[in-house]
Amino acid sequence: MSGAEPAQPLVLIVSGPSGSGKSTLVQRILELPGFLPSVSCTTRPPRKTEAAGKWYNFVSEAEFRRMVARGEFLEYAHVFGKNWYGTPLKSLDEARKKKEALVLEIDVQGALQAKKKLQQAVAIFVLPPSREDLERRIRERGQDSEDEIHRRLERARQEILNYSVYDFVVINDDLERAGREVQAIALGSRCRVPQEEPRIHEILKTFGG
Repeated sequence: MSGAEPAQPLVLIVSGPSGSGKSTLVQRILELPGFLPSVSCTTRPPRKTEAAGKWYNFVSEAEFRRMVARGEFLEYAHVFGKNWYGTPLKSLDEARKKKEALVLEIDVQGALQAKKKLQQAVAIFVLPPSREDLERRIRERGQDSEDEIHRRLERARQEILNYSVYDFVVINDDLERAGREVQAIALGSRCRVPQEEPRIHEILKTFGG
């Protein structure tokens, strides 16, 4: 209906292979006013530096499955055959109430699900400059065995094949430049017609309709 509130807030989906640097680039987006991070649910245990409710809500696998059964997720995925991750639908409600854009940092499998359900969402693919660079980053974290490293690299290759589903790609070979690019995408996305339609209608009223 003309002048109605948008059915959903602006949603930015940021994803890419593990180790591509998407978390750092999401932080750059969140430096901008009016952008809200989505708090995901996961069955993995928290790391020493993580507090519940900031980036993740940590739940048991049984509770996660109950949430799936109740239809509480926008998207969810079983990552590397280990832990479950999901984006609660209530994140959309919170962003709508606050009139802010919602930023989702999710893996490629989850991004494909979210993009199907939220066709107006803006999807950004963070791409490492090369396989060698990605392998170096994964090794520097010191968290994975040799087998796990090879699995992650093969998964990255498969994920990159989905690039055409995304609206934008940011090649993260220079953090400062990549940070400026994701901020530009975020700001530009807020100016799209579907997002500004309610304000357009209000301005039209000042011209007599």
